[in-house]
Amino acid sequence: MSLSRVSLRQLEAFARVAELHSFSAAAERLGLTAQAVSQLVAELESILGFRVFDRTTRRVALSAAGRDFLPSAETVLRHLDAAERAADDVRHRAAGVVRIGVPLALASTALPAAIRDYAAERPKVVIRIRDLPVDQLVDSVAAGDVDLAVGPDRPVGTGVQSRPLFDSPWVLWCPPGHALAKRKRVRWSDLRDQPLVAAGHDHERSVAQMRLTVPEGSRVGPVDVVDNLTTAMGIAAQGLAATLAPAYVQVLAQHFGLVMRRVVEPEAIRSVCLYQAQGRHLSPAAEGFAEHLATWLPRWHAEVAASKAAR
Repeated sequence: MSLSRVSLRQLEAFARVAELHSFSAAAERLGLTAQAVSQLVAELESILGFRVFDRTTRRVALSAAGRDFLPSAETVLRHLDAAERAADDVRHRAAGVVRIGVPLALASTALPAAIRDYAAERPKVVIRIRDLPVDQLVDSVAAGDVDLAVGPDRPVGTGVQSRPLFDSPWVLWCPPGHALAKRKRVRWSDLRDQPLVAAGHDHERSVAQMRLTVPEGSRVGPVDVVDNLTTAMGIAAQGLAATLAPAYVQVLAQHFGLVMRRVVEPEAIRSVCLYQAQGRHLSPAAEGFAEHLATWLPRWHAEVAASKAAR
């Protein structure tokens, strides 16, 4: 006997008749005719090689062999039901694992809050954050190491697409006692003789690029570079140097007691983008989280900006 010949429909008919002690009641539950249910049970008995019910004109009862076989049949049906629910969760973005690459400033502030809000709606979706340097975000998406990435705008090739989420100006972060903290806005020429520290090589390149956009006499001097933004902010908090970074890092800068001053003439704006692979389908869970971020992060940035304006 090969149980591979047994159909799920036959097992379901058997289990419902065993539960309800009636072919007609089982037929009504399954949306079939009593004759169809009887036929399914007969086919099952033929495959198994034994009768699963003792039938009389007055009642239907499990046979001894049917009682022994019923737990196995019900186990198969429970596993099928669990598989159907899991597939339904995946299909409706209610379950799955999403890997997202994010630089430290966002990984430690915005993303945990975004995940918390998403988990309230989709508790079975697991979001795994990989805090990555800005210059590794696009490559990690292209290589499939992460499903999504969020960070400052970077050049993308044909394998990755980016979606702008919000714009944020590059600003000066310094302690309240810094000489430039007394000003509401700072010109690039004011930074020329100030010690500055940049966080990461992406920030170093960004600052260098901004220096090229201002008049030669206003260009900022050499910038020291550290690996992490928190290190740069710690240095700034001690009055050793100021640091240039996007305004959206305010949540992090507050912990170091730093104040923000806009840098103008010209003002440099950096876009924050959502990255995903082009030509490679996202899982339903990743697709749902991407849509969540596309609305959640601009709203978060607007709230951060509003809190700055209120102070």
